[in-house]
Amino acid sequence: MGNRLSKIATRTGDEGRTGLGDGSRVDKDSHRVEAFGDVDELNSVIGRLLIHDLPEEVRRSLALVQHELFDLGAELAVPGHQALPDASVERVDVELESFNDDLPALEEFILPGGGPAAADCHIARTVCRRAERRLVALNHHEALRPGSLAYINRLSDLLFVLCRVLARHENGEEVLWQPASRRG
Repeated sequence: MGNRLSKIATRTGDEGRTGLGDGSRVDKDSHRVEAFGDVDELNSVIGRLLIHDLPEEVRRSLALVQHELFDLGAELAVPGHQALPDASVERVDVELESFNDDLPALEEFILPGGGPAAADCHIARTVCRRAERRLVALNHHEALRPGSLAYINRLSDLLFVLCRVLARHENGEEVLWQPASRRG
């Protein structure tokens, strides 16, 4: 990878443009910058989630996700570069299946909440889905690796399952949606 930043305030972005990892410059609201910005935000939200008391297997999974998201961000910051290993998609699939095996089938939609960690995980899930939409939008303009798109899609599924796991860990159950016909 290129040089590490030793000077943070470069003043080169004062007019709304930023440098990519390959040296090219783009507008700060370009599809590419929007995409890696949302991936960065997702990584930060997962960092927030990691401050909670989590089951060790959830903590381990999310810590690895943070590294993979940094790889994905690096890939997005350097057009044509592959940093996220293809095996990451399979790893997420395996963990998704493993965490989901212990959960009962869903018969109702669940509401965001269920405890502080579960609520933060729901925020991560929604930020992940936004990041996925940004990657899809970027892909309409500049082809991305299929593995990058598959990873972010599978990750949103994993985060949904982890929301369920954490709600049960913290609260003993999930908060189920009650349609208007049953609420009133």
